[in-house]
Amino acid sequence: MKTNPTIVSRNEWLAARAELLAEEKNLTRQMDAVAAKRRALPWVKMDKDYQFESRCGRVSLADLFGGRSQLVIQHFMLAPGWEEGCTSCSFMADHTDAMLPHLGARDVTMLAVSRAPLAEIEAFKKRMGWGFEWVSSNGSDFNYDFHVAFTEEEMAKGKVNYNYTMQPFGSTDAPGISVFDKDAEGNVFHTYSVYGRGVELMMGTYRILDLVPKGRDEEGLEFTMAWVEYHDSYGTASSAACGCKSAEAKA
Repeated sequence: MKTNPTIVSRNEWLAARAELLAEEKNLTRQMDAVAAKRRALPWVKMDKDYQFESRCGRVSLADLFGGRSQLVIQHFMLAPGWEEGCTSCSFMADHTDAMLPHLGARDVTMLAVSRAPLAEIEAFKKRMGWGFEWVSSNGSDFNYDFHVAFTEEEMAKGKVNYNYTMQPFGSTDAPGISVFDKDAEGNVFHTYSVYGRGVELMMGTYRILDLVPKGRDEEGLEFTMAWVEYHDSYGTASSAACGCKSAEAKA
């Protein structure tokens, strides 16, 4: 929602901008400090033999690294039998493909994992036009152990263990991001997981919306991301990049 702006001179604007810049720099330094603490967290050795179904057949968690030593997994909400993946998870995934070459250059593999069978994953992935790897954890405890899927018994209790707390949750599946490391001997370690609003780190679109006058413009919606649609579902007006077509029409 746009607020009524105060119109000032250029010099007054520069003074206000400099004041905000000081706050932005403090925030950047704080984010750097938190990132350092994140990297300094202790690790947990992965002892369970998780198996996934991939385009190459059955693979282990260690196989998912693809020859690199660091692995980032998007816990994508797509359960068995769902016709479509979660719209918010799809919004996250829309940002993935462009990052992959750069992540690979820094020894990082990134992919998605869902509980749906591989055939259902591949069908939705084809519709969305995504190229990143996406594997199925169907039949394993992986999603449950990482608290991004919940059993019927857990749901019946009214609260589930999500985002490091017991809370009500309206779905059997939840979003998240998990990070792993693999050493020279092939041992795999869990280093970090983030849930809830923490997954916004994948949503570069939000970073741009936070810059513009209307911001995210989510006030008054049923829930914060109610405006998000699959990228092939937005109207043509929202996809117009510039005024070229209107200019051509006038010519």
